[in-house]
Amino acid sequence: MVRNVAGELPELEDEDFYLLSGVEQGMRFSEWVQRKRLPKFTGLTEEEIDYRIARCLKRGFIEKKTIQYEGYTLQFEGYDLLALRALVERETISEFGSPLGVGKESDVYEVRSYKPLALKYHREGYTNFREVHKERDYTADNEHVSWMYTARKAAEREYEILEALYPDVSVPRPIDQNRHVIVMEKMDGVELSRTKLTDDQVLGVLELLLDELAGAYDAGYVHADMSEYNVFISEDGVRIFDWPQAVPTDHQNAREFLRRDLRNILGYFRRKYPQHVPDDIALEELASAIEASSFDRLEAFVS
Repeated sequence: MVRNVAGELPELEDEDFYLLSGVEQGMRFSEWVQRKRLPKFTGLTEEEIDYRIARCLKRGFIEKKTIQYEGYTLQFEGYDLLALRALVERETISEFGSPLGVGKESDVYEVRSYKPLALKYHREGYTNFREVHKERDYTADNEHVSWMYTARKAAEREYEILEALYPDVSVPRPIDQNRHVIVMEKMDGVELSRTKLTDDQVLGVLELLLDELAGAYDAGYVHADMSEYNVFISEDGVRIFDWPQAVPTDHQNAREFLRRDLRNILGYFRRKYPQHVPDDIALEELASAIEASSFDRLEAFVS
């Protein structure tokens, strides 16, 4: 797990960030940045570089290797700091709060500006880099990519999709993005997986969710990773989050992904509410209706 470094931001000096930014720049060319190249990348003197390296190593922002040559690479904590500083300087965020959720591919925290917001660190590639590199479109065409590139591309992809979907589809409003970080509106409500719906709510919530998936398809995207863990339920309805793996509707596998999303959601409702969600909902007809922009009422697909 990557530790929260937001509290260390005020303790750092400009030169610390010059060093971190220089290592980041050098990592565009190699996973490990040779010590002799740091003056070029940082603009610091040799003595200043040695001092800043010692400070950043002690705090775990960078890592050192001495096999073959002396080299340095960023840790996620150092990358987090670079993104946080940029967002603070842009006045996107002013305060850092409590964690909202920690997963294998992202960490989400409450932050504040003019109102409470959510800040999401993308962690793709941190522990399962090979699998992410193999599965995600934004890295599949690159033979040599780093965790830093993978996480940044995931954030860029998700932010781009949120901008395309909001407000026509019920997704978090995107606020800002830098490196591997997205800032978005903080969602109210409870995760679908932890919600106990009443008898009168079950089919209504399912229909709302299917309607949002249909709206996303109309806007040009298939979520491609739908489950009960990326849906929030509130008095205002449903909200779908976690979109970095989404694919455009003209993607070669979009048809397959749409049907998988529908199977996942219908399967969850059938398991949890078997008395309300029948097994005979016509999935193929439902998927075809979404593709044809003709999904209207769930009842039409229940035989």
